[in-house]
Amino acid sequence: MKTAIPKSTEYSNSQAMILIRIIAVFVISFVTLERTHAQRIDTLNNIRDEIPVIDLRDKNVKDPKKATILSAVIPGAGQVYNEKAWKVPLIYGGFATNIFFIDFNNRRYQFLLDALRAFDDPDRENPLPNLNRDGLVRQVNFWRRNRDLNYFIFIGIYALNIVDAHVDAHLSSFDVSDDLTFRLEPVYENLWAGNNMFGLSLKINF
Repeated sequence: MKTAIPKSTEYSNSQAMILIRIIAVFVISFVTLERTHAQRIDTLNNIRDEIPVIDLRDKNVKDPKKATILSAVIPGAGQVYNEKAWKVPLIYGGFATNIFFIDFNNRRYQFLLDALRAFDDPDRENPLPNLNRDGLVRQVNFWRRNRDLNYFIFIGIYALNIVDAHVDAHLSSFDVSDDLTFRLEPVYENLWAGNNMFGLSLKINF
């Protein structure tokens, strides 16, 4: 005697089989996609390794910190480090000229200050009898301002020497010639809706 299988049981078994098949197809597709993606990545890596890097830049790059410290300790030393020794005579020429004008203005200031003191002292002979006291005061102030201005110029030359060394060291890594460093690299990107994009990118360093 045969036992009848309820239709609801047969329907449930059928649904289970369909669900299992769908899951199996999904798993197989996912594994296949991962393998394909890994193969593509390996291929891109191999291509990237085979592409030569063309580097036409000067490798003699200077350290800005070292150049700055050298010029701060010994003016012109940073320029020598940056292989710009031709700037050293300009730096020391500026210092020498500035020191000359400091001394010149200071001597005039001291002379006129002494003349002003002599004018105020009746026991001393006035070396500038043609100038009254107001004229002497104006002259004293004029030459003192000139001397003090040259002190600031001296500090400016010293600071400019440091800044120049620092900037030159930075520019040593910057190629301003027509020769540039460039590299071709493959590009692989995942887009929306499961689409992929392949291409080449050109990277330029200058």
